[in-house]
Amino acid sequence: MGDGNSKNTLKINADKLDPKTSIDMEAPEFRDFAKSMVDYIADYLENIRDRRVLPDVKPGYLRPLLPDTAPVKPDCWEDVMKDIERVIMPGVTHWHSPKFHAYFPTANSYPAIVADMLSGAIACIGFTWIASPACTELEVVMLDWLGKMLDLPADFLACSGGKGGGVIQGTASEATLVALLGAKAKKMQQVKKEHPDWEDHIIVSKLVGYCSAQAHSSVERAGLLGGVKLRLVPADENNRLRGDALEEAIKKDLADGLIPFYAVVTLGTTNSCAFDCLEECGTIGNKYNVWVHVDAAYAGSAFICPEYRHLMKGVETAESFNFNPHKWMLVNFDCSAMWLKDPSWVVNAFNVDPLYLKHDMQGSAPDYRHWQIPLGRRFRALKLWFVLRLYGIENLQAHIRRHCNFAKQFEKLCLTDKRFEIVGQVNMGLVCFRLKGSNELNETLLKRINGRGNIHMVPAKIRDVYFLRMAICSRFTKPEDIEYTWKEVSRTADELLKH
Repeated sequence: MGDGNSKNTLKINADKLDPKTSIDMEAPEFRDFAKSMVDYIADYLENIRDRRVLPDVKPGYLRPLLPDTAPVKPDCWEDVMKDIERVIMPGVTHWHSPKFHAYFPTANSYPAIVADMLSGAIACIGFTWIASPACTELEVVMLDWLGKMLDLPADFLACSGGKGGGVIQGTASEATLVALLGAKAKKMQQVKKEHPDWEDHIIVSKLVGYCSAQAHSSVERAGLLGGVKLRLVPADENNRLRGDALEEAIKKDLADGLIPFYAVVTLGTTNSCAFDCLEECGTIGNKYNVWVHVDAAYAGSAFICPEYRHLMKGVETAESFNFNPHKWMLVNFDCSAMWLKDPSWVVNAFNVDPLYLKHDMQGSAPDYRHWQIPLGRRFRALKLWFVLRLYGIENLQAHIRRHCNFAKQFEKLCLTDKRFEIVGQVNMGLVCFRLKGSNELNETLLKRINGRGNIHMVPAKIRDVYFLRMAICSRFTKPEDIEYTWKEVSRTADELLKH
């Protein structure tokens, strides 16, 4: 009886629907909406330096600005556009402002924005080749283009005809985890051949990976997610992981009956943009049959410039390499480029192959769902294609060099003031600096700088020394913006030291 009533109710409700009512935005309306949004985006970005870089809001600011429930009947898009300034912009931290100097840059450009529009329109989920052949094939070619720009060894490239190839991950954190899981699968297979009586949980309990104590927290997190031990190896006085320190840690673990299997070498650490010695660490990794993964998330973009490639010397010793075009190469988030010499270790580790995902062309082209954690994936190669074509290598190189020169400009300004000191070396587009004095003094300095809201920076601490990080983040930055930033720092120091 209940089932019958339910069906009647559904029929009655369906009868009440107006067949002439469309829930879809039609093409003419979309054209007007999209043109308005494009105009808004262009105005926003071209005038971004006029906005306060850090929002002056408190947690929960947004809820009172919105109704308690979603609208029953649709709003018009003109009202939505009006509410962007009223609701959203008061709470936006403007990452692309020339006054934003926190973290590392996140890339942004008009070609990438337009490519994301097309990706959104095509709206494929490219988990297999057949799901959208262009989605897979453009990615294969773009990772070859990009790998050649970095002068990666040929065995990382699909066009070499070997096993190697590239894939676009969401983030460098994902790439680190994917590489760890591939290394784990590879080592477990090797150990099982030597000890066929060992059960999986015994082997896993003995696995240990390595990274510098200066490596990004996502490396340690990858160890947690992968269910393995991860050893933080002390860096040298220049904050670099060296081969002898890595070998010492590996030897100790071998003596304790553990199984070294994975090492992350960071090129451009988050704290200070230090570069681990890849040539030394890679050689040690190869010696002990340890998978070497290179995390060049930020600094990797600079390797498109020949003068910076010495920093990746020894890359041929690595099994996997990753950097983020979405950080510093004008490709909007998310686009993290990863290369593997032998992707089969990752593919086999992740391979679950239900009938509904099989297709006749399997094995003839990559099915990228096997190369990553999620199943679904957007058409991310489009924005890489648009950016590489519409800028060209020379303009991308000029962008990198310009940012590096701005960092040197700020360093010189800092060194003219005897109250300040530079921490470590100025590498790429990052300057680490501090007032001479206590950590507490520098904490107060940063708090006041960010409190004024005119520029935004974040701190770091190495060996209990607290310092400020000034990263060049915006493609709109000009020399006068660096002057402005220094004046903000200097003026705030004046106020602080008067008291």
